[in-house]
Amino acid sequence: MSSPDKSSDDDTPQLPADLRFLKLLVTTLTAVMILGLLAIVGLLVTRLGSTAPLPALPEAAELPAGATPAAVTFARDWLVVVTETGEILLYRPEGGAPVSRTTLP
Repeated sequence: MSSPDKSSDDDTPQLPADLRFLKLLVTTLTAVMILGLLAIVGLLVTRLGSTAPLPALPEAAELPAGATPAAVTFARDWLVVVTETGEILLYRPEGGAPVSRTTLP
């Protein structure tokens, strides 16, 4: 007349329904946050790992003799080239000779 051994699971009282639901929500939120963090890290690694191609200066743009471009800006209606000597050259988008030349102070 011995009673069967009870396992430790039977000794634990069951959680109320609202706490079980809250536990499920917290577990789901944790999993979603981990997946979101992994997605953000993956995007950062793939996007920042490669360098973006720089636009090329049009072949038709005629730089003055000895001028080396330090910066090129592609505006909507103009092409602006800043040389290493501090001169600003303004071109039309199709290139050619500079329309305007300005020296930086």
